[in-house]
Amino acid sequence: MKIVVLAGGISMERDVSLSSGKGIYHALKENGHQVILLDLFLGLAEVKQPLESLFDADIDWAASISGVAEKAPDLDQVKALRPGYKSLPGPHVLELCGLCDIVFLALHGANGEDGRIQALFDLLGIRYTGTGHTSSALCMDKNITKQLFRGYGIPTPPDILVRKGCSFELPESIGFPCMVKTCCGGSSVGVYRAEDVFGLNKALKEAFAYEDTVLIERCIIGREFSVAVVEGKALPIIEIAPLTGFYDYKNKYQAGSTIETCPADLPGNIAARIQKHAREACEAAGIEGYARVDFMLDERSGEDYALEVNTLPGMTPTSLMPQEAAALGYSYSQLCEWILNVSVRKYRRHTQGGLI
Repeated sequence: MKIVVLAGGISMERDVSLSSGKGIYHALKENGHQVILLDLFLGLAEVKQPLESLFDADIDWAASISGVAEKAPDLDQVKALRPGYKSLPGPHVLELCGLCDIVFLALHGANGEDGRIQALFDLLGIRYTGTGHTSSALCMDKNITKQLFRGYGIPTPPDILVRKGCSFELPESIGFPCMVKTCCGGSSVGVYRAEDVFGLNKALKEAFAYEDTVLIERCIIGREFSVAVVEGKALPIIEIAPLTGFYDYKNKYQAGSTIETCPADLPGNIAARIQKHAREACEAAGIEGYARVDFMLDERSGEDYALEVNTLPGMTPTSLMPQEAAALGYSYSQLCEWILNVSVRKYRRHTQGGLI
């Protein structure tokens, strides 16, 4: 197949996306596909040959991509590479996506995982991996996602939505310690733990630098887990145990910062319950294809709490979904092929149902 792996962009998760894209690109090449890796924002500034011929060109499209740094990227520096830009997709991005059989989305965060690119591709008739634009948009907003959880009876921590410049009272159901989260952030960018009022005010100030609305959520003390769901089937649960602090940006992407165990060491009834809630969370959000759901397990009550749904889970060397697939015997390249096939089947179902 002719495939464009689309990564990068201008979200705070840009570096993570490029790392995911690099891995996917090499895996699909290994599987025998004709693959181009494109940066959504930068695109291809200069092309001296027919665009379609690039799928056959002897080019290492991932040569310039390095690993994920400890800190999120400076987006102003990235934007300066395209001065005066008017649209998010860079030069020749949409043309090349229109020439391929399917776009493998390796985008994370805003302007990539929030449904905007998916909606654009739907309008242009471009096929892509992952769920559609509506479910992408719903899951990008943690406040909306948690409302969906509650509507489906899926346990989620108590929280309040706070708007910049507006006063609020912290309910007793939340208390301290608490978590402060930007509504539409990802990769734990804009996520803070506050132990007291001073820490809460500091966290809010930092979170409001990213967005004008944030969540304050009860901090669940216990163990952290994640569950990928593919076509309604929950994969083995993975436990995430950072060596220090919580599962923040650094602990997610710096090798050796976190102990990850898959399958997680859990009693059978608790594992089955978490997997059930993961499937229900994806159903509540209208997920098509695949996604990953994050959980906390309260060490005192034994209750599991769904935190969020990731519609384009990371595919970096330290990402969780590849480890879950490995527990089922899937190599990284086999997982990429699985995602590809799942997405192709999605379009076949739509065609049979008269949607396309």
